[in-house]
Amino acid sequence: MSATPTAPIPTPTAPGGLPLIGHGLRLVRDPLPFITSLREHGSVVRIRIGPTPAYVVTDPALARRVLVTDAAHFPKGGKYYDALRVFLGDGVATVADGDTHLRNRRLMQPMFSKAHIAERGNAMIDQVRTMVGAWPAAEPRDMFAGMNEITLATFLVAVFGAGLPAHLEGEFTALMPEIMKGTIRQVILPPWVTRLPLPANRAHAGRVARLRALIDQAIDHHIDATAPGSASADGASGAEACPHAAEARRQHKGLFETLLGVEDRLGRRQLQDEAITLLAGAIETTGTTLAWALYEIAGNPAVERRLREELASACQGRPLRYDDLDRLPYSRRVLQEAIRKYGVSWMVTRTAARDTVLGGHLIPEGADVVWSPYLHQHDSSHFPDPDTFDPDRWEADRVATTRGSFLAFGDGRRKCIGENFAWVELQIILATVLQVWPRFEMTSRPPRAQAVITVKPDALAMAFHADSAD
Repeated sequence: MSATPTAPIPTPTAPGGLPLIGHGLRLVRDPLPFITSLREHGSVVRIRIGPTPAYVVTDPALARRVLVTDAAHFPKGGKYYDALRVFLGDGVATVADGDTHLRNRRLMQPMFSKAHIAERGNAMIDQVRTMVGAWPAAEPRDMFAGMNEITLATFLVAVFGAGLPAHLEGEFTALMPEIMKGTIRQVILPPWVTRLPLPANRAHAGRVARLRALIDQAIDHHIDATAPGSASADGASGAEACPHAAEARRQHKGLFETLLGVEDRLGRRQLQDEAITLLAGAIETTGTTLAWALYEIAGNPAVERRLREELASACQGRPLRYDDLDRLPYSRRVLQEAIRKYGVSWMVTRTAARDTVLGGHLIPEGADVVWSPYLHQHDSSHFPDPDTFDPDRWEADRVATTRGSFLAFGDGRRKCIGENFAWVELQIILATVLQVWPRFEMTSRPPRAQAVITVKPDALAMAFHADSAD
């Protein structure tokens, strides 16, 4: 005789929902306390985003089921990705699961091989050193904006090569924060509000259109710059015999070169989508992580001392080189702890492809399923004393207890394709700041965590000094 199926457990609903907007007000006013509070109500908790129910998974083991074990039942989708798709299009991060995603991911994968990234490593270091070295000494700087600016410039050099027109970089820097704010607004507000011809909605659509135009210019510039016989590639138009032509072309090449070879298989619109997807991931998450890391280092002299000692041992008095990165394990632990403590993402969605029982709870077909790296990475059962910044929790003998709970890059077949690139960029920028500036200090109050697309500091100013004894 077969066993009688167990009836699903009733799913608790989070308190505090309001008519029409559901828990939208909580998600706007205090999103991080709200999302972390859901753990006390159960492993799966129902909330309402507008009138639409969503199921928040608070247990990291169940989140892994959503992302890995039962991924076929929970394809990418939901309000979060619907909003992201407005400006990312059908890039590899947002395109629906299926043959198109697999094909595009395979076409893009070579961009992120260690060999390809290594080819651009020293060019990235040169770009960062130039920008960091130009900071005026002792002058307070907005570090969130500053880190986003540096990560953007480093991304552009790595992906599109050298020589991109300066106006493109400036417009990218101005547009991205506003687009991110508009996107999270679309996530948490009822759909009917985001479809109204309101000034905020029109402004968001206009910024997205401008971003696409800029990406198209960047792609065209890259194609022109790397074409044999071009003035930018050869130093002078038609200078095929110039002995420096090959080196000039190499400097103008970037990781995007691998995609241009398959443009006929992707199409221009898809190239735009993939470039914008990479841009969004490279700036917002990396810049945010670096800003938080510098804040934590400034407040932890022992951490700063270990970082500087490790860097001095690896570089032996000379400027950083790409092959030094493998000799900076403590630097990577510091960065991983910054990612752990601050999220960096706080709300990500999937869609139930069919009625599915998860942790004993029935998730109905078509429902949004929410998981939160921020919530999981503040789970004290996996990360003791989660509000404490402790890079040593990532040492080999301690890291086993965190396995399955660190989900900042996702997991499974939709895990972030650019993770290798992100670690390289993070280590390059942090090491260069430390190498160029012997001392830095906070000049603003301690920042408060603010949830937009990422968990960013609301205000963070620092001053950098050329003399450690200032």
